[in-house]
Amino acid sequence: MTSSTGSIFRTSALLSGLISQEDLDRGLFAVRNSLSLLPTQDVTDESLAEKLVELGLITTYQADQLRAGRTKLNLGPYVVTDWIGQGGMGQVYKAVHKVMGRECAVKVLPLNRSTPESITHFTREIRTQAKLDHPNLVRAYDAGHDGKVHYFVTEYVPGTDLRRLIRSQGPLTMQQAASVIRQAADALDYAHQRDLIHRDVKPGNILVTPEGVAKLSDLGLAGCLSDSEEDPRAGKIVGTADYLSPEQIRNPYEIRKVSDIYSLGCTLYYAVTGKVPFPGGTAGSKARRHLDETPMHPRRFNPDISEEFVDIIADMMEKDPDTRIQTAAEVVTRLEPWAVETGPLPSRQWGKSPWTAPPLPTDNEDTDVAASDLEDLDSQQLENSSQVSQGTHPLVSGSQETKRVRTGRKTPVPPPLPASSLPLRRRQLWLIMLLLAIPASLAAGLLLGFLLWGR
Repeated sequence: MTSSTGSIFRTSALLSGLISQEDLDRGLFAVRNSLSLLPTQDVTDESLAEKLVELGLITTYQADQLRAGRTKLNLGPYVVTDWIGQGGMGQVYKAVHKVMGRECAVKVLPLNRSTPESITHFTREIRTQAKLDHPNLVRAYDAGHDGKVHYFVTEYVPGTDLRRLIRSQGPLTMQQAASVIRQAADALDYAHQRDLIHRDVKPGNILVTPEGVAKLSDLGLAGCLSDSEEDPRAGKIVGTADYLSPEQIRNPYEIRKVSDIYSLGCTLYYAVTGKVPFPGGTAGSKARRHLDETPMHPRRFNPDISEEFVDIIADMMEKDPDTRIQTAAEVVTRLEPWAVETGPLPSRQWGKSPWTAPPLPTDNEDTDVAASDLEDLDSQQLENSSQVSQGTHPLVSGSQETKRVRTGRKTPVPPPLPASSLPLRRRQLWLIMLLLAIPASLAAGLLLGFLLWGR
């Protein structure tokens, strides 16, 4: 077994504040007991980390961070427990409020994107979402900053997004698709009544719980009809190529509520076929096909859907916005006959992608424990110190929905949390190790006395 000399994990665990010395001792004792180790045999960091996770003292995500020497695992009052995915403007993490104990999702603006303009966009997204309260919209809870790191706290939705669900389970039935899209349309109707246009409706932005509850997410691109002059993205094509409406492509200044209806129609097409309307090609070629071509008939991919249901998709995807279904409320009404109670959706592969995200932003790398901080500590001291889509990026490539992610590769270390507090000084590390060495010396003395007395 490997020695604990230079154990970054055990030192990081104490410095992080996630666990106490008593917790470490408890984990160490449990490992020794389960493996029947002799007192002279060391406990590996891997074994100790697994045991601490098993005991519920830390999460797998936190264990990975601690093994990498990262001690910053909180944003203000929120303790991050896992990584969820990539949001429209940054990484999204799962967290728990220290006092309230409520699970939530925390979206973090990367420091390399924290320009005044990006912070303004981020603040605009927060304020937009904070005004909304609907059972099929992801609710806003809180916002703030930890040092230079800006974050936005929302409701945590267990389950997965519609895109991942379809990729893992295959196309939905008419009833399942009608239920999910009807709920999303209800949320859109609520937003449209407040003069908000989502602008990036797609499967990746519809979260679905195992019980079949759908919530529309990522309103970061939402535009308000009443303040278009103040919208920095007015006049720009924003959204995802597979779901852009023709009018968004022709003249982004004339985007309307019915643009969301078109995108939702493309999403419904994907839900029942497992295919985007215009697969393959570049973003530019997809845009041209949205303008000029008609998608393949949905029944070619799913013969079980009815012609009446296909008519709804076609009416939502009319290229002329004036002949398209005009309101989200009408979509709700049209889908109602099929949106019956379907019970829990399939749950074979709920959860996030096997790929991990890039690291969380950190405005001070010195909060990580470096190996050099431990090189002078002896093995006795270290032995005693040893006693987790809320959304997807809107500006992706045109082939986003047409290529499968290759799996089977080794998962890299999950991304760290932003380290925005003052750096931990080496003297703090020495102080902790000195305090740990005192009981170590006492234990060594008692052991030596016992051996001499035995002679």
